[in-house]
Amino acid sequence: MYKKYTLDNGLRVVTEHIPFVKSISIGVWIETGSKQETINNNGISHFIEHMLFKGTTSKSAKEIAELIDGIGGQINAFTSKECTCYYTKVLDSHYELAIDLLADMLFNSKFDKEDIQKEKSVIYEEISMYEDSPEDLAHDLLYQSIFKNSSLGFPILGTNKSLESIERDEILNYMQKYYVPNNAVISIAGNFDEGNLLKVIEDKFGKWEKTENLVIKEETLDYNFTHYSKSKDIEQVHLCLGFKGIPLGENKLYPLLVVNNILGGSMSSRLFQNIREDRGLAYSIYSYPSTYKGGGLLSIYAGMNPNLLDEVSALIYSELENLSRNGLTALELNKSKEQLKGNYILGLESTSSRMTSIGKSELLLHKIYSPKEIIQKIDDVGMSEVGDIIKEIIDLNHIASTTVGKIERNLIFNKAN
Repeated sequence: MYKKYTLDNGLRVVTEHIPFVKSISIGVWIETGSKQETINNNGISHFIEHMLFKGTTSKSAKEIAELIDGIGGQINAFTSKECTCYYTKVLDSHYELAIDLLADMLFNSKFDKEDIQKEKSVIYEEISMYEDSPEDLAHDLLYQSIFKNSSLGFPILGTNKSLESIERDEILNYMQKYYVPNNAVISIAGNFDEGNLLKVIEDKFGKWEKTENLVIKEETLDYNFTHYSKSKDIEQVHLCLGFKGIPLGENKLYPLLVVNNILGGSMSSRLFQNIREDRGLAYSIYSYPSTYKGGGLLSIYAGMNPNLLDEVSALIYSELENLSRNGLTALELNKSKEQLKGNYILGLESTSSRMTSIGKSELLLHKIYSPKEIIQKIDDVGMSEVGDIIKEIIDLNHIASTTVGKIERNLIFNKAN
């Protein structure tokens, strides 16, 4: 059972009490990510995420680590295109300490100039690591290509050039703009005393000052369906394909999830069975949908020997053409729905996943669907909805592609490859 509270400063608090567990997961969510950035400060959201672990006015970075390790807990953070989350998972007897630590990091981080320079070096290495991971690079390049006219295409890590110019004053100004309670959510799942929990949150976050000038950038995404390749001296070629997807919060996501499961979302999917299992042409091949405010993507990835690129891409095209022409069978529809429900329910076994689910949903949608409502949305998907979503999404005349590997030409994606 979810509960929602709103503090006087606009901070939303969403909770799910799970009395039969001994853990508690706590997340502080901020609605800012690379989508809110500019070409000049690209990467600042992710950089701030790193800096909040570098020490506060009362604790060094080492002391933060020792404090959470000393209670057998976990603390971490992540930055995405649309949000940043700082989270902990601890035994239920330690949640006051965890909340105090998150508040201290959020409000009292030092942003020492020497630490800023050190952390830039760390992130330069992180960027290099992504460059050395061709699968990640292929996905990043797909976003940069298909959303080249939108900040959604910016890399979350930023670039060496954009990070170089980010200094302390710009960090503080950015936080003053976006790190405000009316742009944040605290989500909590696990075992806790409700009255005391809210008292602790009010004590630690109640004086957080809101802004009256909050502006979250919203835009209808402009898709750029081009083919792009990056030559890299590696053993495989990594291929990513992108179709226009479904925006966050739309019910059409559920038929798309059903279709994706059958196309490439599981080991029994058409792409995996045909290209990997039956023909042995690729070790890894899969598809997945991504949803954002204003738009989304359906992506397909495959990694293969350079000599097999044309054959694999032609087989993918044939599977897409078959899906577009013939749709799913009734058996596939029912199987996919059961798989989705099973995966969803199994995901609810963890307090971390529940905290993430309710936090992100409240932050970006301002509402939370119960498990019963989610299951109903999956059950409601029928052949008509599946046919409509295939017609809308699987548009073989509008496909973006990126390839990374020993290839000197852009992919021409069609059946005749």
